[in-house]
Amino acid sequence: MTSSSTQPRQWLKIAIHTNPALTDAIEDFMMGISDAGVELTVDQPGETTLINGYFDKSQADQEETEGIIKQLTGYLQELAEIFEVAVPTMTTTFIKDEDWSATWKEHFKPFAIIPGLVIAPTWEEYHGKEDEQVIVMDPGMAFGTGHHATTSLSLQLLRDALAGRSAISVLDVGTGTGILGMAAGLFGTARVMAIDNDPEAVSAASENCVRNNLQGIMEVAITPLGSLSEPFSLVIANIVHDVLLELAPDLTRLTANGGQLILSGILSGPQVTNIIACFANLGFSLNRQEQQKEWAALLFTKG
Repeated sequence: MTSSSTQPRQWLKIAIHTNPALTDAIEDFMMGISDAGVELTVDQPGETTLINGYFDKSQADQEETEGIIKQLTGYLQELAEIFEVAVPTMTTTFIKDEDWSATWKEHFKPFAIIPGLVIAPTWEEYHGKEDEQVIVMDPGMAFGTGHHATTSLSLQLLRDALAGRSAISVLDVGTGTGILGMAAGLFGTARVMAIDNDPEAVSAASENCVRNNLQGIMEVAITPLGSLSEPFSLVIANIVHDVLLELAPDLTRLTANGGQLILSGILSGPQVTNIIACFANLGFSLNRQEQQKEWAALLFTKG
């Protein structure tokens, strides 16, 4: 989403000091209330853990900012009661783009997102082992370093779906920094189309694609999903529950008959049930469900 304002872009930073037992629940809740527009860094835990959440909000977004803070405050109080620990403390500040970038360079280190696949930032030299594939990337101003559970869940399903299948096409909807699309290229697919409605995400993903020498098979564009017409052998969308339901007709149309569809960004429980029911009515059958913490990813076959 772009802004017509000429003011420098800002981020709402919410710092939460909490009992370590609450860390996972707070991380997932922050991701959920912001439509995944947040990345988190967790400092080395001691008696308390510091969680830093970054939201794409400026001081001008007063109503939305107050809404986020109100939801978090109530949730932190509920968690503390359930776990019988002290209520976490929360502070908020607004930071500039350059401060955001500096924070990520401090906390973003090479890591294995799934066994055999390592994500390495451009500013950290990393030499992959013989049995490792490496994606070198810079998040730029786009969200998505691969640390969230939905990315690793999607990658597990993607790698298994592509095993032994090379001459197929993949559509990555809401590509962000391009991790899933680039992984599809590394896993051997013949063609990847990666789209996003955020120009900064498209820019970051395009640059990451070139860094990993995947520009020959991977195209990154701001092309609207509704304007695509050619079906793909495999479609993947790691977004959020409500948006997946809105996009269901186009995701169905763009998945070839007999093709596969991977969906993530879904909370376990009612959201999974809703997604399965929606896509079953559109002609898909569920092949596999993966879960990590409170998040789920689903693999369907069409027809």
